Amino acid sequence: MVAGNGKKSKLNEEQQHPPADQIDAELQLSLEKLKDVQDELDKIHEEESDEVLAIEQKYNEVRRPIYLKRNELIKTMPDLWLTAFMSHPALGDLLTGDDDHEILKYVESLDVADFKDLKTGYSITFNFKENPYFHDTKLIKTFNFSDDGTTKITGTDIKWKEGRDPAKNGVVDEKKKGNKRPWTETSFFGWFGETEQDISELQDDVSEIIKEDLWPNPLKYFNMEDADEEDSDEDEEESGDDGDEEDDAGEDGVKEE
Repeated sequence: MVAGNGKKSKLNEEQQHPPADQIDAELQLSLEKLKDVQDELDKIHEEESDEVLAIEQKYNEVRRPIYLKRNELIKTMPDLWLTAFMSHPALGDLLTGDDDHEILKYVESLDVADFKDLKTGYSITFNFKENPYFHDTKLIKTFNFSDDGTTKITGTDIKWKEGRDPAKNGVVDEKKKGNKRPWTETSFFGWFGETEQDISELQDDVSEIIKEDLWPNPLKYFNMEDADEEDSDEDEEESGDDGDEEDDAGEDGVKEE
C-alpha cells in the first residue's frame, strides 16, 4: 500500500510539473498558432489600408475640380493667401524675411496635388503674378516617398532678380558654408531650396501644415483677421461701458452728499 501511494504521488507530481521538453513543445505549438492568427489579422489590415487608399483616391478626384474652382475665386480676393499665412499660428512665425510679406502679395494661387498613387508622394505649388522679386511664375516643392521609407525632395531653384535674394543677403562669406544662416532666419522662401534627404523636422512640419491644414480651408485663417478686429471692437465697447458706469456711480455719490 505504501509503494502504491508512492507511485501515485510521483505521477501527480509529473502531471503538475511536466518535463521541460514537453513545455517547450507546447509553447512552440501555441506560438505557431498565434502567428497564424496574427498573419490573418495583418492580412485584414493590409486589405483595409488598400481600400482606404482607394476611397481617398476616389474623393481626391471628386474634390479636384472644386479646388480648381476655388482657386479661380481666390484670384478675385486680394491678399487672401498672405492674410491666411500671417494669421496661421505656425506659418506666420516663418515669415521672417524683410520682403516675405510683400512677396506673398503676388501669390495668385496655391495648389496641393497628391500623386495618382497616394503612397508615392505629393507636390505643393505656389503660382505667382509677375513681381519685382524673382522671374519664376511657379515655385514647386515635391515629395517622393520610396518603399524603403526614404523621401526624395525637389524644389524650385528660385531665379531671384538682382539684389533680391534674401539667402545671399544672409551670408557673411559665401565661400564658407558654415556662415550661412538657416532659411528660417533669412526668408520663408529658403524652404524651397531645402532638398536634403534627411529633412529637418521643421521643414517636414511646414509641408504637412500647408497640405493638411492651410490648403483644405484657408478661409478659417483669412477670417481670423476679421474676428480679431471684432474682438478688439468689443473690448473697446466694454471698456467704454465700464467707464460710463464709473461716471454714473460718481454722480450718484455727489447727489447723495
